[in-house]
Amino acid sequence: MMKTFAKTALAAALIAAAMPAAAEVSPEEYAIARAEIVNLSNRMMIASDAQDPDTYANSFAKDGVLTWIGGVQRGREEIRKAVAAWRDKVDAGDIAPDATSRPRTRHFVLNHDITIDEGGKTGTGRVYWFALTNKTPQKDVQVNFFGHVIEHYVKEDGKWLFSAREVYNESLKNRALFYPELGEIDPRKPKP
Repeated sequence: MMKTFAKTALAAALIAAAMPAAAEVSPEEYAIARAEIVNLSNRMMIASDAQDPDTYANSFAKDGVLTWIGGVQRGREEIRKAVAAWRDKVDAGDIAPDATSRPRTRHFVLNHDITIDEGGKTGTGRVYWFALTNKTPQKDVQVNFFGHVIEHYVKEDGKWLFSAREVYNESLKNRALFYPELGEIDPRKPKP
């Protein structure tokens, strides 16, 4: 009887040690945090496409860091200025006074893999993203870019924000052969 209890206790301890950090907050706390973080991601992408650099920058903590194709920006004001300049460049073009529509690019975020740290005030995430555009000569819709993001979250004044985002655009210059943070292994190495 005692051996069975000891084995059960050891198995329970090993399982608990192997559980992800998300399990260190209650399921209810995790569900709420996850929903708020996914909404944060969505709201930021909508702000980007709406050319709203203020909402985009306010998605970050005051000292947040954005690492992306545009470089590294630190703090909300730097992020706001960089995103505004990038959107102006991307969306440059004249729109006729009698225009009734215009071409657009839309960003999407999905496959959020979110971990909330013990205490429920910080977390990390891995997120896929892609962009569709109808700015094509043939006026159809095509995939424009795709990649992933490594995100770090902090809860400030009761609100989830990004403390850091590392955006990898696998269609442009900051792509890599493999991404260990996504569980990928070096494809040049022999398979086990």
